[in-house]
Amino acid sequence: MKKVLIFGGSGQIGRHLIRRLTKKNYLVTVVTRNLHRKSAELKIQGNPGYIEIVESNIFDENQLNNLFENKDVCINLIGILYEKGNNTFKNIHDNFPTIVSKICSKKKLKQFIHISALGIEKAKDSDYAISKLNGEKNIFNNFSKSTILRPSLVYSVDDNFTTNMMSLLSILPCFPLYYKGKTKFSPIHVSEMADIILNVVNKNICSEIIECAGPDIITFKEIIEKLLILIGKKTMLLPLPNIIAKINVALLEKFPKPLITMDQLRLLKYDNILTRENKSNFDLGIKSELKFEDEVKKYAYMWKKGGQYSK
Repeated sequence: MKKVLIFGGSGQIGRHLIRRLTKKNYLVTVVTRNLHRKSAELKIQGNPGYIEIVESNIFDENQLNNLFENKDVCINLIGILYEKGNNTFKNIHDNFPTIVSKICSKKKLKQFIHISALGIEKAKDSDYAISKLNGEKNIFNNFSKSTILRPSLVYSVDDNFTTNMMSLLSILPCFPLYYKGKTKFSPIHVSEMADIILNVVNKNICSEIIECAGPDIITFKEIIEKLLILIGKKTMLLPLPNIIAKINVALLEKFPKPLITMDQLRLLKYDNILTRENKSNFDLGIKSELKFEDEVKKYAYMWKKGGQYSK
C-alpha cells in the first residue's frame, strides 16, 4: 500500500486526485498552510481512514523532513499565476520544488510528481515561465525518479479561468482580445488531469516530462466565443493593438486579485499546446476525451440570466 504526500491538495486538481487515490486504497497525507480553514473541506474528499491533513510551513525544511518519513510518493500541485508578497514565482516554482526534490532523494522516495505548465520553453521573456523551467531543471538534478507533468489549461467548475471569464463576460459590454485572440490552447478537464496523475502513480512512471492536453486545439478567441454562447451573451470582442493592450493590462494588474498581469500578457504570445518534443498523455495510452464546450455547459447556466431554468 503506497503512502502519498501531497502539496497543494486543496486546489481543483488536488480534490479530484485525493478521491481517486483513496479509492485505490492509497494512504494520503495532504499538507496545508491553514489547517482550520482547509481541514473540513479536504477530509470529505477522501475515504475515511485513508486521508490525513497536516499543517506545515512549506519553507521550513525541518518540518518538511518530518513529513517525508515513511512516504513512497510525493506530488507537488502548488503553483501561482501572479506574485503577491512572499509568494513569488521564484519561491513557489523554483525554490520550493528544489527543496522537496532534495528531500525526496534524501528520504529515498520511489517517485516525485511535479506539476509544471505547457508553453513555457519558448517564453524566455516571462518570469513565470523562467521560474517553472528553473524548477524543473533543479528537480531532475536533485532526484532522478521525478516526473514533470506539463498541462495546458486545466478547467472545471472550480477553476479560476472559465468561471472568471464568464463572470466578466456576463457584465462587460465589450471584451479585449490580446494578440487578436490567436493563442492556441488544448484545454483539459480537471478529472482527466487527475486520471493522468493517478496513472503515473499506478504505473510508477519516473524520469519523464509528460505533456498533458485535452482532445481539441482552440484559440483564445474561440474559447471566449464558446463561453459567450453558453451564457447567452453577445459581448463585443475587441482586438487591441499591443501598445493599447499594455496600457490596459497595466491598469488591470493593479487590482488586489489581478484580472491579468504584464507577465501573463507576455505568456499569451506563446501557444499552450503539445510540442511533440516530449511524451504526451496520449503516448502513454491515457486519452483525454472530454470536450471543452460540453463540460463547461454543465455549469455555465450559473452565469445565464434565469440560471438553470433559462432556455
